[in-house]
Parts: sequence; structure tokens; C-alpha cells
Amino acid sequence: MNAQSIPAHRIAPATLKPLPSPALRNFAWAVLAYFIAVILWGAVVRATVAGAGCGNHWPLCNGTVLQHSAPANTLIEFTHRITSGISFFSAVGLLIWTFAATTRGHLARAASIAVVAFTLIEAILGALLVKLGLTAQSQSPLRPWYLALHLTNTLLLLAALTLTAHMLSRKQGYLRHSIRLVAPAGAIAGIILVLIVGVTGSLAALGDTLFPATSLGSALAQDFSSTSGWLVRWRWTHPTIAFLASVFLIWILVRAARRSTPWDNRSLSAAVLILLALQYVLGVLDVVLLAPVWLQTVHLLGADILWSTLVVLTARLTLQPLEPAKTQRE
Repeated sequence: MNAQSIPAHRIAPATLKPLPSPALRNFAWAVLAYFIAVILWGAVVRATVAGAGCGNHWPLCNGTVLQHSAPANTLIEFTHRITSGISFFSAVGLLIWTFAATTRGHLARAASIAVVAFTLIEAILGALLVKLGLTAQSQSPLRPWYLALHLTNTLLLLAALTLTAHMLSRKQGYLRHSIRLVAPAGAIAGIILVLIVGVTGSLAALGDTLFPATSLGSALAQDFSSTSGWLVRWRWTHPTIAFLASVFLIWILVRAARRSTPWDNRSLSAAVLILLALQYVLGVLDVVLLAPVWLQTVHLLGADILWSTLVVLTARLTLQPLEPAKTQRE
């Protein structure tokens, strides 16, 4: 069979279209970093109970565009809205640039579509959060479940951003017909488990915000008191599920060490181990120091970086390129 008779999607990727420019790859990673910064500021909004700083108005703040002599909580919430709006336009820009610079079937295209979709859902959830009054000191029974949904969408958004940047950075195995799936069931189960860790962490943080303790002893007493709300009494689920998730991480790291892949995963595996250890240290400090705002923010930053690193490592192990010879034969 000559080259002219081979379907376009079966030709070696390099012959279809040049790899995305370094500028696009750098932009994709920069958008990911920016989204993480927006998420961290959102955590500051929650931890400082500034979510009601703009009243129940959305997208305007207190019914106006510009804020004059605004109090601190209004400035915190208004800043979050502005940065969130910018994140939407950066997601759309990433989508357009990705489609313009890649060939049909490029996995970064699908990931960039998911980025825009999850960003839109994030905006809708943020608007409902305000309109339903689930901010500041609200203890509505709906708030924990709504927060869990919001956090799940946020993590999926970060995963889509990470995959977009990762696929744009690949030199092989970035087309739908040039990859093979390796142990996808285990990877999906592990990712879901880590998602649950994130959700329980957000609920624990909400409990710290709504029911702050004055000392470590009183915090522990709250956890086991029958008079405490379920949000407080369930704080133990976060470290417990985090421990179970670490078993999955160890499985991933063992696979990375033993399985032959086109990439050297040793540095990435070491990064996962370091970040995991750091998260445990920050978690202990969070309990001992009674979860100050700055420590909650640092803890979330570490979690977001660990999540993105884990997504890349899982993609490397699960979405592997076909052998060149096999790609040409099919």
C-alpha cells in the first residue's frame, strides 16, 4: 500500500500538521496556572465569609459595575468575579487557538472543548451560589451538597485544562487513532477516589469556616460530640479517604516504575510522592493550627498541583501511543 492510498488519519502524525507552537503550549500551561489562582481566591472568599459581599446580585455587584468605597468583603468577592470572568475568555481563547493550530482528531481539541464546557458550568454554579444565598455564614442543608458539586466540577475543569496542555506538549500519541488504552478501569476508579478526597476536603473546610474552634481540644470534642452538626462530625472522613487514595497513588507509582512507556516517568513520580507527603504535613498543620485562612489556601494549592500532576501521570500510563509500525499497518 502506497502513501497515497493510506487514509489521512492513519498517516504518521508528523506528516499531517506540524506540532503546536511553543507559544500555544506555554499559553495552555499559563491558563492552567491562572485558573488555579482563581480557584485559590475563591477559597479565600469562602474562608473569609466574603461570599455575600456583592449581595444577591449577579453578575453585577450590589447592582452596580463599579464599587466606590466598598468594604473589604465586597472587594474580595468583586475581585473573584472579575478574575472568573477573565478565566472564561482565556478558556475560549485556548479553544480557538487549539483548533487553529492542531489537526483533526487531536486529543487536545476534545480536552479544550471540555474546558469551555466546565467553565460555563462553573459560572452557572457560581451564579446559583449567590442567588440561592449559599454564601458567607449560610448553614442551609443544601450548601454542603452544592459545594460538593461545585468542587467536583472545579476538579474536572482542572483535569481538562491539564490534559489540554499535556496533549499539546506531546510529540507522539496525541491523535485519537494513534493511542491505545492501558488499564483504563483502574485509572478511572483511582481518579474518582481522588475526586472524593477533594470533595471531603472542601466539606471539612466549610465546617471549619462555619463552626470554628477556639482550641485543638475543642475541635476534637466537636468532631465526636453528638450535639455537633453532621458537617463537623464527618470531618474525619477527609483524612480517612485521603489515606485510602494514597493506596491508589502508590499503585500508579509502581506502574510508572515497572511499565515500559515512551516517557521517563521517574521525575513525575517523585513529584507526586513529594506533593503527597507535603499534603499530609499541611493537613496535620491545618488541624493543629485550627485552619487559618493562609494555611487553607496553601493546602488547596498543594492539592491542585498534586491533582494536575496526577492527571498527567495517569494520562502517560493510560493513553499510550501505538507503535509506529502498527499505526502504519492499520
